[in-house]
Amino acid sequence: MPAYLLGRLGSALLVVLGAATIVFLAMRAIPGDPAVVMLGVSATPEQVAALRADWGLDAPLPVQYLNFLTRMVVLDFGQSIRLGMPAMQAVSQTLPYTIYLALVAFALALLVGFPLGVFSALQRGKAADKLISLFSLAGQSLPSFWVGIMLVLLLSRTLHILPSGGAGSPEAVLLPAVTLALPLLSVIVRLVRSGLLESMGEPYIQTARAKGLGETRVVGVHGVRNMLIPVVTVVGLELGTLLGGAVIVETVFAWPGLGRLLIDSIAARDYAVVQASVVMLVLFFVSINIVVDLLYGVLDPRVRVDG
Repeated sequence: MPAYLLGRLGSALLVVLGAATIVFLAMRAIPGDPAVVMLGVSATPEQVAALRADWGLDAPLPVQYLNFLTRMVVLDFGQSIRLGMPAMQAVSQTLPYTIYLALVAFALALLVGFPLGVFSALQRGKAADKLISLFSLAGQSLPSFWVGIMLVLLLSRTLHILPSGGAGSPEAVLLPAVTLALPLLSVIVRLVRSGLLESMGEPYIQTARAKGLGETRVVGVHGVRNMLIPVVTVVGLELGTLLGGAVIVETVFAWPGLGRLLIDSIAARDYAVVQASVVMLVLFFVSINIVVDLLYGVLDPRVRVDG
């Protein structure tokens, strides 16, 4: 297990390094000079050159890259040109909002999607099963920005039930959380349904019934437990995806999270904040992947890790 964990950590570091390199090069490939964006088109060439020198943007690209990697090791991404503060400070101020939104969305998707998937499997071929399957298909197909806009128009502008944006009240998280949760909820429903149907056809289910166990125990203990591994795998990966998907949702609902900060920073060519934001999102994603891998052995004793 220690050797396996060290191997996974090594792979995770390579993923983070690759993502950091890509975002470093991508930001510098985007047209537009951050110094000009900050000073405005009326700035003189001398002013632009002075600002570029102050922020190290006049150095050769390999030198900038080496400085970036050296400082990234200690999570120092430099100063934000747009905000006038350390990039990690800006990220640390917005990241809790994104994590809170993602956790609420994850809880909604799991608490609603899992029972719906089980119910759909038990009602196979009936009207309820077809209706739930149609709902899950629509939930995966509809774009998040459209769902968010429709929810705002219906529940905020028309019915005046929930606030349309911001984080000024506890209920403000509901609309963005529902929008963010809908694709994951649909995935959970379809995955649980197919997994449970496959599990219920296995010989050990017939054996459990032959022993006189009640149907609730047969389904809940033997059926559900043996289809958890693929569910945990996908759900764990989707939890990391929620953090990335929050970029669009936070923009629609003016949620003060990391996604909105990332969009604003890209528009302003704020290299430091963009790089810090992407690296933190990747760190969360690979950490979740490692946790999911380690859960395999907990859920299924047959899974053994070869050191």
